[in-house]
Amino acid sequence: MLYGFNRLMKRLFDICAASFGLILLSPIFLVLVVLVRRSSPGGALFRQERVGRYEMPFVCIKFRTMAAGTPNVGSHDAAVSWITPLGRRLRTYKLDELPQLINVLKGEMSLVGPRPCLPTQGEVIAARRKHGVFSVRPGITGLAQLQGIDMSTPQALAEADAQYIRKAGLWQDIVLVVGTVLGRGTGDAAAK
Repeated sequence: MLYGFNRLMKRLFDICAASFGLILLSPIFLVLVVLVRRSSPGGALFRQERVGRYEMPFVCIKFRTMAAGTPNVGSHDAAVSWITPLGRRLRTYKLDELPQLINVLKGEMSLVGPRPCLPTQGEVIAARRKHGVFSVRPGITGLAQLQGIDMSTPQALAEADAQYIRKAGLWQDIVLVVGTVLGRGTGDAAAK
């Protein structure tokens, strides 16, 4: 019963925070759309298939931070040279993640949870499957991201994700969201 109540509270928190965020940040969204389009050829938004809850695929939406036409790989496999100058700034301040608030409203993601991986990241998927990580919605931010653990270390990532799931609660989510907003953690880094 408590588990169901916590899940309900988490979803209500996600809906309220994502709705408020989209309304409050809409002027910033518009400015970023213009800046991304002016900074390099291509659209402002980047859509990429990711693995969600119960291993169901969904399309993750982000602001584009790489040059158009770069290979479809995870961040830790991307060359630094592929990232646009504006993209570096967006990644530093995690502004490229803002469009994922739409994914949260659609129920594909949560504000906090394991970062969604690509369907091609077999080692990450296997480690997460072993630890039951796909039982929850992926998040815009998460415990592993704030601890600096990225998808280049699948086992450590799955263990941190499982630790988050065991301790998951509204208060922990609020602490992790505040930590992200304050600039803690690094998330996935591009390859050198």
